[in-house]
Amino acid sequence: MARISDQQTPPTVNRPPRWRSACRALSIIALLCLAAPALAADINPVKVTTANGITVLVLEQHFLPIVEIHALIKAGSAQDPSDKAGVANLVASLLDEGTTTRSSKQLAEQIDFVGGSLEAKAGEDFTTASARVLKKDLDLGFTLLADVLMHPAFPKQEFDRVRSQILGEMASDNDDPGTVAMRAFNQMVFHNHPYRWPVNGTEDTVAKITLADVQSFYAKEYLPNQVILTVVGDVTVEQATAMVQTYFGSWEKGPPPSRSTKKPMAMEKKAVRLIEKDLTQSTILLGHGGISRNNPDFYAVTVMNHILGAGGFSSRLMDSIRDKQGLAYGISSHYDARALPGSFWINLQTRTDATNQAIAGVLSEIKAIRENPVSDQELSEAKTFLMGSFPLRLDSTAKLAQVLAQVEFYGLGFEYFNQYPKWIERVTKDDVQRVARQYLDPNRYALVVVGNVAKAKVRQ
Repeated sequence: MARISDQQTPPTVNRPPRWRSACRALSIIALLCLAAPALAADINPVKVTTANGITVLVLEQHFLPIVEIHALIKAGSAQDPSDKAGVANLVASLLDEGTTTRSSKQLAEQIDFVGGSLEAKAGEDFTTASARVLKKDLDLGFTLLADVLMHPAFPKQEFDRVRSQILGEMASDNDDPGTVAMRAFNQMVFHNHPYRWPVNGTEDTVAKITLADVQSFYAKEYLPNQVILTVVGDVTVEQATAMVQTYFGSWEKGPPPSRSTKKPMAMEKKAVRLIEKDLTQSTILLGHGGISRNNPDFYAVTVMNHILGAGGFSSRLMDSIRDKQGLAYGISSHYDARALPGSFWINLQTRTDATNQAIAGVLSEIKAIRENPVSDQELSEAKTFLMGSFPLRLDSTAKLAQVLAQVEFYGLGFEYFNQYPKWIERVTKDDVQRVARQYLDPNRYALVVVGNVAKAKVRQ
């Protein structure tokens, strides 16, 4: 799921989107690439609220006959019952598995016939469902998206099949040291907070989920007044708002579900988790709590993190751990900013006998960026990259629709699109050092090592 951030985020396990005509999809992608320069223009969507509470954002883009209809539902895995983690993901996975009027096969055939796409995906803070069609098929796009959102049938046999499929994917993921490390890390950093669970849950929690749990979650969370609907592409504001009323107007609003604003507790001391796997390398993950997406320091943190480890081969971690010490093929740092404070982590793989040296090197770089100002060159290169790459995150109707919805969800204001480069440009060396001192902690952190624990001899 796209997220408004300049860092990579950990992958969530969801079924891959289906229903795509390969040849037609390739044609649409080619057209989107040609359209990229035009998408750099000012982005000023029109915002309206329907009688039943849907927040509608419409952005006209008439250079291609394509329309993206993107729904953000304000319910994600953070709203899962504590003993049934994975419900939100299972609900999203079942939206396309049949409605009260269409079977999953009929949904697939109808969207595939016009070369469009229809998909849904759950995240931590929200779920998204979208339809992408050519302008001439706009009615069909609205019809199918409204149908899966408003009238999912949740057939028992599909529930059983999809749940089994998710459990199978989890069993496979147990062999991936990176996934194992991330699960353990989140349990340590987000102790007693909903963010501690993977979006798709765990084998224990998903096995407990019943069809009634899915139906209950949907009835409670899927309300029109909990939806941000963005319509981007070759459509007028009048057309889009009329279609929203036609296809979503009968959706009955309800009382907004209660939401906890309890933030994850900060780590009080260093914590270490060693996980035994017979491997020739150690997978290392080190970090702690992070910031929320609407934190005013987000842009300074973004620049700082780019210099530290998110900037690829130009980052300090890559220069020190890979190039100078030869300890890893790749290493990077991440800030996952969410509705509530997310996490910061650094991940790498290294030789088993070099585990302690790599950990010491990571901590040394964290201390260094806290204690001394970054160079003029580092600051300039980081800001140039971040400002220059920003338009690439808006170079298609799909990306625009996603980012628009998230800008509204996080309350960033539509000036975000014009101001982002200016906010990055304003970051100073003092800002970088200040946020490094405030948001990086080389003493209180979670450390996860997956590998041959006996040979690694991790110092604790």
